[in-house]
Amino acid sequence: MKLSDNGETVQKERGDNLFDENIFTVSEITSHIKNILENTISALWVKGEISNYKRHSSGHIYFTLKDENASLLCVFFRQFNHYLRFEPENGMEVLCYGKVTVYERSGQYQLYVNQMRPLGVGELEVAFRKLKEKLEAEGLFDEGHKRAIPTHPSKIGIVTSPTGAAIQDMKNVLSRRYPVEIILYPARVQGDSAAAEIAEGIRAFNKRDDIDVIIIGRGGGSIEDLWPFNEEIVAREIFASSIPIISAVGHETDFTISDFVADLRAPTPSAAAELVVPDRTAVLSELQSYASRMENILYSQLQEQRMHCAELTYKLERLHPQQVLMQYYQRVDELHSRLKNSLSYITNIRFELEEMKIKFLQSFRSIYLDANRDALVELSSRLGQTFSKKYRIVRDDFLNLSARLEELNPLKILKSGYTLTKKGTRILNTIKDVAVEDVLTVHFFDGACKCDVTEILEQREKETQ
Repeated sequence: MKLSDNGETVQKERGDNLFDENIFTVSEITSHIKNILENTISALWVKGEISNYKRHSSGHIYFTLKDENASLLCVFFRQFNHYLRFEPENGMEVLCYGKVTVYERSGQYQLYVNQMRPLGVGELEVAFRKLKEKLEAEGLFDEGHKRAIPTHPSKIGIVTSPTGAAIQDMKNVLSRRYPVEIILYPARVQGDSAAAEIAEGIRAFNKRDDIDVIIIGRGGGSIEDLWPFNEEIVAREIFASSIPIISAVGHETDFTISDFVADLRAPTPSAAAELVVPDRTAVLSELQSYASRMENILYSQLQEQRMHCAELTYKLERLHPQQVLMQYYQRVDELHSRLKNSLSYITNIRFELEEMKIKFLQSFRSIYLDANRDALVELSSRLGQTFSKKYRIVRDDFLNLSARLEELNPLKILKSGYTLTKKGTRILNTIKDVAVEDVLTVHFFDGACKCDVTEILEQREKETQ
């Protein structure tokens, strides 16, 4: 007998051995079972829990679907799982669509999967959660990687659809708040190729050196419409960008992967335009405030410098070399007068002493000379000692005054670098007494010279003012 594809047993051609008529090869049986399964069971959906999940280096996925009572081997080839938006894992409840067949080499029946959907949660929601967890684990959402948005950008790059309402809303807000140059990179914002175009727009702006900030976004829509902003390629381009990026996708309640990676998330495109530039009215008010503060600071500093200049002028006048020299002249005259008085006093005392000595000798010599010779000798000795002591005191005073007079000598001041200028016989102490072509005599400590005045310069203090 023989096997037919409809499952009925038919007569097999007789062989040489009478016992051969009921004998079949393994390949024949397996092929027969495969044909029965493929012809009688069409493509169908199968529900179960994933186990023994393995993704081969070839890109094919192998796993087992199981429930409480049975298990089914499954194969998900690369050309089909390439479009899978989430990563399956062991323990996940899924729905698989495919065709039941037999893998002849092992004799096992299995399900060739064409589609897979998670149970309980939408496929896109699972994909969103998986990618968010992956990128968060890699640190793409860390605040430490966020760059500051410039407060006064001069040129803004926008990646969005050129025909959508989002670009018009942003242009209107920007023109009203703070006019700035806008560079648009036209890109699809929904569909299969949208993610690649958005990523390319970010790369294109990063190749320029005149873009201060980038805005990527679009208006509201379903999760499928917003999905390009949940693609990994877009997230990684945002993270790799050297230019700060604002993500403005959908409405305030919509969140995408781009929002988490971007340096700043705006709830809407219009809000992004408001966040990226300041209000011109506020800027003008702030500038006026700065101008007022600068004016007050400059006025205070000017007053402080004026007071300082006045103090320096007073000190300069008081410590001017001419003033010092004039004081020394007066002091020298005073010491000279005292010295003359001291010399006159010494001379007078000396004359008085001599006169007293003569009178004493004349008046009392005859009386006391003989009777009081010893006393007279003693008194004479004491008188000599007293005179010598008084003479030494007066001499020391004279020497001290002479030394002080020498210290105050104008010539010594001239040795320090100062000079004394005369016009004729008059000492000059102001530039107002000097005229061009005057002949002046400049005295140094070791001589003097004649000078012709060729030019009169203004005072330095006037120059600094």
